[in-house]
Amino acid sequence: MSNSPGGLLIIERLLRDRDGVWRQIIDERQLGSISLQMLASSSLSFALYGVVLGASHSWVQAASSFVKLPLLFLATLAICLPTLYLFNLVFGARLSVMQAVTLILVPITVTAVLTLAFAPISLFFLITSNSYSFFKLLNVAILVLTAIVGLRFLTAGMTAFNEHQLKLALVASAVEKEPAPEPAPALVGANGAAAAPVPAGPTGDGVLAVGWEPYAQPRRPSAADLPPGQRPASMTLLYIWIGLFGFVGTQLAWTLRPFFGSPDEPFAVFRDVNGTFYADILTTIGRLIAG
Repeated sequence: MSNSPGGLLIIERLLRDRDGVWRQIIDERQLGSISLQMLASSSLSFALYGVVLGASHSWVQAASSFVKLPLLFLATLAICLPTLYLFNLVFGARLSVMQAVTLILVPITVTAVLTLAFAPISLFFLITSNSYSFFKLLNVAILVLTAIVGLRFLTAGMTAFNEHQLKLALVASAVEKEPAPEPAPALVGANGAAAAPVPAGPTGDGVLAVGWEPYAQPRRPSAADLPPGQRPASMTLLYIWIGLFGFVGTQLAWTLRPFFGSPDEPFAVFRDVNGTFYADILTTIGRLIAG
């Protein structure tokens, strides 16, 4: 399969050939091209799903959400990316800026296209149900589910990058520490002539080499064998960043609302910033249960 598929077909490669995508990011091959494809694919997918969200209110709200939903995810990415990049530099990762951008665009693209795949289901409930609260909670659940799936791609990509970095660092460390081979001592026979070397070991007649252990297995090298500056970045840091990404995203979503548009209120590009996203979700759940 080509390394630079066009348009929305980039999602097929991300789902079918993710190891090849990680290798391309690690090798820094055509990162600009694949990043632009993922940016276009994710923006269009989020924009089309935004139309579905806004259709619950009016065509004007649908047009507004067409712009605001991709803006939400891309702005969250822009806010959080510098933190991930700098923290990874501090804690040992060797990601370039372009590698970091491409790696983060992978889960964004997966989330966007999977979200668009749920659009027919969302439209079905929009047509067959008159409950605004149910429609809002359904779509929030869809966005949370697809975001979780997308972020799994991020952890898989970072794991692949860490394994590659660890392998290179261990090879380099082994080459630096490997001692020069010492020449074998010459063996002299009884008559003073040179004798053939006798193999040392359990089947030879020679003396066992000092330190030879017949059943010893070589210890597999790990990141602990490397100096701190050469160790791969901790995955714990990535999980902390994912939590930060989620909090920033939900707060930005609350700032950019409405995406749905309450049927009891007139159209507005933005609402007053009061309350919180989580409080609104709990209130919506309460209304749905009470109604």
